[in-house]
Amino acid sequence: MRGTTAPVSDAGRMAATGSAVMAAATLTNGLAYLVPMLGARHLTAADLGALATVQALVAIAGVAGAGLQTAVAVHRARHPHTSTARVTLGTAAVTAGILVAAIPLIVTSLHLPVEVVTLLVGMTLPVVLAAGWLGELQGDQRFLRLAVGMGVLAIGRYAGVIGGLALGAGLVGSLLAGLVCSYVALPILRLVAGAGAAGIEAPPAGRRAAGGSTLGLRQVSTASSATLAMLVASYADLILARQLLTPAESGAYSVGTVLTKGALWAPQVVTVLALPRMARLDGRTRRAAWAVVSACGGALVLGAALAGGLAFRLAGGQDYAALGGYAPFFAATGAFYALAFVLINAQIASGARWPSVPLWVAAGGLVFVAVFVAPHTFAGIMWTATTAAAAAALALAVIVRASARRRNPTAGPQPVAPPDLAGRIS
Repeated sequence: MRGTTAPVSDAGRMAATGSAVMAAATLTNGLAYLVPMLGARHLTAADLGALATVQALVAIAGVAGAGLQTAVAVHRARHPHTSTARVTLGTAAVTAGILVAAIPLIVTSLHLPVEVVTLLVGMTLPVVLAAGWLGELQGDQRFLRLAVGMGVLAIGRYAGVIGGLALGAGLVGSLLAGLVCSYVALPILRLVAGAGAAGIEAPPAGRRAAGGSTLGLRQVSTASSATLAMLVASYADLILARQLLTPAESGAYSVGTVLTKGALWAPQVVTVLALPRMARLDGRTRRAAWAVVSACGGALVLGAALAGGLAFRLAGGQDYAALGGYAPFFAATGAFYALAFVLINAQIASGARWPSVPLWVAAGGLVFVAVFVAPHTFAGIMWTATTAAAAAALALAVIVRASARRRNPTAGPQPVAPPDLAGRIS
């Protein structure tokens, strides 16, 4: 009886932690979508454009925070109890310095008021600082607290802006309210990250990954480059469609990319749960994560094939239902990139120096083929994007497999018992 209880318990914990992280990510995305919806109702067209630009710039600057969280999570999984405050402050300082230096360029090139750009800089810093604590929670496998922290950060980032817009505070007033809420959220997030930190288990003997106990900006820049590569590769076809197709075709293509983004981000909770154990060079966890994401992608592609018209109708309305035959290919593009995301995180976890190279190559190949080789049609860009995503996933799979063999060339077949991706539930 005891032999059957543990797997059920592990599965239950994994489901609970995964659901909590997924709910937090959904809250973040939902609040982010609510901002432009309210802006469209309470701002002038000019201010709405400025708000959308600010959101895009914050997302770009947030790449540093995403890289920091990944690097900190890998480091804490390998070296429990070590402080990451220095690299967090360093990353925030470098990000702030770059943004401050870029203020004149942003003001003149994007025609934004200087006070709006100043608020943009101020709103970016809490996101980067929070990433350090979120990375500690992820690396320590305290996933329920990670979900709480993600929720606190999401409310801090967006609640003030949403409230300001709803109350008619205007663009500057809403951004100022968002700035205040962002900094109010930081001490709350610090309490969430600090509570329960004692008693984190160290990696089992013999399973520590190679590498020193010091985390520096190089590791952060490596992880940030990987995040940026994923964004560039997954959005390149949308930008190309805007440039190479007619406005009507470009609009239709943008509806298809909604399916791509859904297939890409839907299974990412698996990577969040698996990363700390992959950092301890747990090959079984890496294989399990790859298998789960593959199964999720296959299910989404199958669903798109069976109900493509419905998928396009939900994404863009009845006018686009006739494009349902293309739905499986957009879903497949996202599914391939989801696999690439898992594998590139496995490379980061193993300490690879240039894990994002295959994605950058795929993005460059996508641009070259779409512009100079493929026909400038809806289907031409779609097929090019799917091929680039598949090539990136395949290249990363080969690289990860070769890296695993180099680390353990004499390893035989491994047990297939499911790993405990859920970790701690505190």
